[in-house]
Amino acid sequence: MISRIVNFFTNELLIATAIMLNAVLLFLMGYKQLHHNELLMLLDHGFTIFFIFELVIKVGMKGWGYYFENNWNKFDFFLVLISIPSLFVLLIEIPDLSYLLVFRLLRVMRILRFMRFIPNIRKMVSGIGRAFKASVFVLVALVIYNVLLAILSTYLFRDEAPEMFGNPAISLYSIFQVFTLEGWNDIPATIIANSNGSAWKPVLTRIFFFIVVLSGGIFGMSIMNAIFVDEMVMDNNAGLENKVDELNKKVDALMDELKKK
Repeated sequence: MISRIVNFFTNELLIATAIMLNAVLLFLMGYKQLHHNELLMLLDHGFTIFFIFELVIKVGMKGWGYYFENNWNKFDFFLVLISIPSLFVLLIEIPDLSYLLVFRLLRVMRILRFMRFIPNIRKMVSGIGRAFKASVFVLVALVIYNVLLAILSTYLFRDEAPEMFGNPAISLYSIFQVFTLEGWNDIPATIIANSNGSAWKPVLTRIFFFIVVLSGGIFGMSIMNAIFVDEMVMDNNAGLENKVDELNKKVDALMDELKKK
């Protein structure tokens, strides 16, 4: 009996299914008319208790030391621990439960642990780490450039578009929007429309945003993306280069044999 219970709570397929069903349940509870549905709330508490039992059984099998040797188990423990406050409603009267949904949502993040079953996931994660290290200097340079442009644009355009350039913090977001090239054309259009008949302001605005789009949006972001992607596929390139080197060696050896003959 005990062995069946242990097998039940350590079945990876079952755990993954429970996490997915819990995600569907939380999706349904996001609707206002179902947010306080008693049946759905009981099911959600059932999932919380299920994951607590899973943790207790896994710890009981090998002990805390063995359990925490695995980083995925640390991840599970943290997410289960912060989801426990959602059970408080069973013990005490809480007027508003909306903030507890945050704890329940974090529990669904446990599905990330099953990414380890993706083929070559370690190589992929290693590539992402290298890509971040390689592109960090370009990212820092873009952030500094963004800050400088934000300060400059605040002084230039805060009167014409205070909702976009009212202070450096707002300007920082607006300039970043220009960098991403997402709806950036609305920003200079708004400034030009509010220029109050000034002859030089529309020209200055067009020149300024032309430079920002070209330098930050096209060249800056493209360079960072290129570095990131290049580092991500470096393992694949290394494998191909090794195969080419081996092929060249075989060709050279074959040519040497033909010359001797």
